[in-house]
Amino acid sequence: MASSSSPQRLLLLLSLIILFAFCSISESSQFCDAGIGYGESCGVSSSSSPKLLIKGGTVVNAHEMEVADVYVEDGIIVAVRPNIKVGDDVTVLDATGKFVMPGGIDPHTHLDMEFMGSGTIDDFFSGQAAALAGGTTMHIDFVIPVNGSLLSGLEAYEKKSKKSCMAYGFHMAITKWDEVVSKEMEIMVNEKGINSFKFFMAYKGSFMINDELLLQAFKKCKSLGALAMVHAENGDAVYEGQRRMIELGITGPEGHALSRPPVLEGEATARAIKLAGFVNTPLYVVHVMSIDAMEEISKARKSGLKVIGEPVVSGLVLNDSWLWDPDFITAAKYVMSPPIRAAGHGKALQAALSMGTLQLVGTDHCTFNSTQKALGIDDFLKIPNGVNGIEERMHLVWDTMVESGQISVTDYVRVTSTECARIFNIYPRKGAIRAGSDADIIILNPNSSFDISAKSHHSRSDTNVYEGWRGKGKVEVTISGGRVVWLNDELKVFPGSGKYVEMRPFSYLFNGIGKADERYLSSLKAPVKRFRATT
Repeated sequence: MASSSSPQRLLLLLSLIILFAFCSISESSQFCDAGIGYGESCGVSSSSSPKLLIKGGTVVNAHEMEVADVYVEDGIIVAVRPNIKVGDDVTVLDATGKFVMPGGIDPHTHLDMEFMGSGTIDDFFSGQAAALAGGTTMHIDFVIPVNGSLLSGLEAYEKKSKKSCMAYGFHMAITKWDEVVSKEMEIMVNEKGINSFKFFMAYKGSFMINDELLLQAFKKCKSLGALAMVHAENGDAVYEGQRRMIELGITGPEGHALSRPPVLEGEATARAIKLAGFVNTPLYVVHVMSIDAMEEISKARKSGLKVIGEPVVSGLVLNDSWLWDPDFITAAKYVMSPPIRAAGHGKALQAALSMGTLQLVGTDHCTFNSTQKALGIDDFLKIPNGVNGIEERMHLVWDTMVESGQISVTDYVRVTSTECARIFNIYPRKGAIRAGSDADIIILNPNSSFDISAKSHHSRSDTNVYEGWRGKGKVEVTISGGRVVWLNDELKVFPGSGKYVEMRPFSYLFNGIGKADERYLSSLKAPVKRFRATT
């Protein structure tokens, strides 16, 4: 016999079901209304045919291009050749007159990061959704340690990245040095798929480490086959520059740039290069923003040192004039470190990229909204540093570098995708359109135009440092892991669909390191055997 309370239980159960459904719809609507991404929760199916044919396009790799079809099954490129025949169960995309390229790989991002008393506005879903809308199909984010612990930092970022919707990897930042950190570096490389470590020569009193510790860290990177990366600014001098600006009463955003001039970036870049050369380990200089730093990299590479220079798109296409804008919100949105430089530096960086002095383009995507930037309205030291770029990079590099004739279409693929894949040892799984590679693919129409605006971008930020930019060359289709996620200006992504990409140590940059060490040891002609004088 049923209990007399059964009707009440049934009523309660129905109420809970309705409440759960309402909450789910409300949460979904928030995603849709925010314009940060679309998927099953927005009434658009996230599923895609496991079989896909891209027909008639010009397939572009870093060293060649050809008119061919690209056939994809289960997220992998199966064949690249002309006139591939398929059955009715295959989705066909016509790419005639367009370029079919590897999806972009952004080597430098900061999603869901706590910094300067605030947190970046883009997390691993909104930031990646923005990336996919702009043709970037993988990024490498920087894990920040927790109280200096690499393992705790990685655990925190693994939780943050559960909402990811595309391929991603991790660099690891190092904010202090001791034997525990040294041991944890071994775990990162041997067990966690991290093959690069970033060291801060700036941010005195927080992230900055001194030359003694930098040398020890470089030695450890070399032994592990991991790439040492540096944020190259002289932190002590920057601190003095900041004090100078405050004493002069310069407290606005312009004080940020004035306190850390190009000479301080150049000095730190030169010092890091010389220390890495002394240890004989490859070095990667992140966000190269000035002629001063670029010239140090050029000299080092000409002398045979293995140094990689990474400009970011803001440094290539913007200048610092906006920092003097009388409107604080406008000026503050351009604050980043190292600063965006005066007109002339960007053109020089573009030329260096075209000549191979600089090798690949990142973004340093680190977004804060106008309310967060306003924390420093009376003191530039309190303005959270960072600008957007993860969605805009592919379009801006094409418009600035390819449309102007500074680089070729194949070079475009190299600097936006392939070279990053090679440096971080994931090529040809990533960064190539070839059989066996992951189906991370874009279709770019060189005759279409794009417009950039905070009103239409997919970042959660309410500002955009490239506001009003209109250019040629539009990514019309983005395919991530074999799924069409961007088509007809519609984004079809959902949180939790992304994949972590492990990166192995000892990339091509380490080729020949051992032989160079042998040559060095043989050149010493020491120790010398000496006879003691007898009396």
